[in-house]
Parts: sequence; C-alpha cells; structure tokens
Amino acid sequence: MSKAEHLANIMVERFINAVNNGIDLVPVVADSTSTAKIAPFIKTFPERLVNVGIAEQTLVGCAAGLALGGKVAVTCNAAPFLISRANEQVKVDVCYNNTNVKLFGLNSGASYGPLASTHHSIDDIGVMRGFGNIQIFAPSSPLECRQIIDYAIAYQGPVYIRLDGKELPEIHQENYQFIPGQIDVLQKGDKVALVAMGSTVHEIVEAAAQLREKGIVTTVINVPSIRPCNTQELFNAIKDCQYVISVEEHNINGGVGSLVAEVIAENGAAIKLKRCGIADGQYALAGDRKSMRKHHGIDAESIVQYVLSLN
Repeated sequence: MSKAEHLANIMVERFINAVNNGIDLVPVVADSTSTAKIAPFIKTFPERLVNVGIAEQTLVGCAAGLALGGKVAVTCNAAPFLISRANEQVKVDVCYNNTNVKLFGLNSGASYGPLASTHHSIDDIGVMRGFGNIQIFAPSSPLECRQIIDYAIAYQGPVYIRLDGKELPEIHQENYQFIPGQIDVLQKGDKVALVAMGSTVHEIVEAAAQLREKGIVTTVINVPSIRPCNTQELFNAIKDCQYVISVEEHNINGGVGSLVAEVIAENGAAIKLKRCGIADGQYALAGDRKSMRKHHGIDAESIVQYVLSLN
C-alpha cells in the first residue's frame, strides 16, 4: 500500500501537470497560499497565480471573470470561507452563469480541529447541493483525488471538490477508475451497508475490517460523486440490506446521509437508516480529529458498536 498523501499536494501536482500539457489554468487564492500548498506551482509558473488577498467574494468573482476570458480558473482556499463568505458569488457568478470555474474547498469538515466552528465546514455539501448546475465531488484517496481533479480540469463547467485537510492513505487498487456519477462498492456484504464520502470512508473501511474479525461482513460503499450520482446504482447496492449506516464529517442534513435517505424513500424501500455525522442543530466539537469523531460517533469504533447493536 502506498504512503499517505495530503490532497492539497495532489491538487497542486495536477495543476502543474495540466499547464505542462497546454491547459490555460490559473489558480486564484485569497491569501491562502499556505493552505493551498501552492508554492511548487508558484515556483514553476510564477506569473500564473492570482492572489486577491483576504477577500473571498472577490476570489470567486475574479475566477468567474478569468473563466469568461477563456481560462480554466481554479480557486484554492479553505472550504468554510469559500462556501460561507462567497456564497452569493458561487451561486450567481459560477453556477447560474455556468462559468468554467473549479472550486476547491480545502481543509473541509472539521480538519481545522481546535479552531472550532468558524473554521469548520460541516455544511458545504448541503449548500452546494442546493445550487444548480455544479458538479460535486469528495475524494477519499490519493488515486481517486488525482482522477477527480484531472476530470474536473477537463470538464467544461462549474465543479466543487471537497478536499480533506489531513493526509489520507490509499484504499484503491492501481486499476481503479473514477467515473463521474458512479458509486464505489469496496466490499459486498449481507444485511448491513456502510456508506460514506471523503475521509470518513477510511472509518467505514476500518470498521468493516473489525467486523469481519467478528464474523460480520458488511457492504462498504464510497460515494465520491455527489452530483452527478447514479442513484439507481446506489439503490441497487443497498436494496438487499436490512440496515444502512451513513457516516460523514458533515451535518447529517444535506450530505451523504440525506442522499441515501432520498434514495431509500424514493424507491419505497423498507430499509432502516442511521445517519452518523454532526447532529441536527449542532456544531462539530472543537478539538483534535480523533476526539471529535469519537464524540460525534463517526469513528470506526462507534460504527462497529452501531452494527453490533443491530444483532
């Protein structure tokens, strides 16, 4: 298994690769060069970076303008500030006007830990799902991240990519192929399905491994493509299960748990669903990630206990 990698480093690697391959790509930052780990890009292409200062609304508006001028504009800053401070510009300048902007939400979820709710982004998927005309992705591994970014850069139109702020190990084989809309079934099991997006996929993979040692084989589903999403494929993967547990470092409303709930309801299925995430009306705990995930019941140990309680 390959070593863990920081997804922001992968982002910059793919930017450099794109420009080297003739793509007129321009990163836009809001004094977020450190957050974006963009130094290698600046060293290679010093005249290509646009830094608008701490002004997220200007960031998105500038990116939209660059896109209208024929550039592939990519914004690189922290997810909570991109989504909250520039909400109207994302909605109007990017989504409504269908500009070729790729929005990278860095350090998503509760990646910033002790910096608390001002720096946590636990509503970004819910917000972006409420906007029309933008594709939404949440990579869970280095290989998947590379493929999603390459796809997004080549795609003509708005894209939001939710990137975790910690290093993630690889969970995919070298022959894995990301396909927009397609779900990723990592393991087929019996009556319980575990579903997650982004970094919490690693929690359900670990939980599934612990459960196998106890003789319980679960279905494990990674949902990297939130929009588009082949909901029929998702339903087919869970339809024979009695229980589904969704896990996300996001509010339980609007994210992958809501997506699964919609799929179950729209198909009229008698499947019991437990949504694990930041509870309705709550903020993520301010603290280290391990403590936070345990507190909110989205760590592998908690997931194992949920499954064992079903038997």
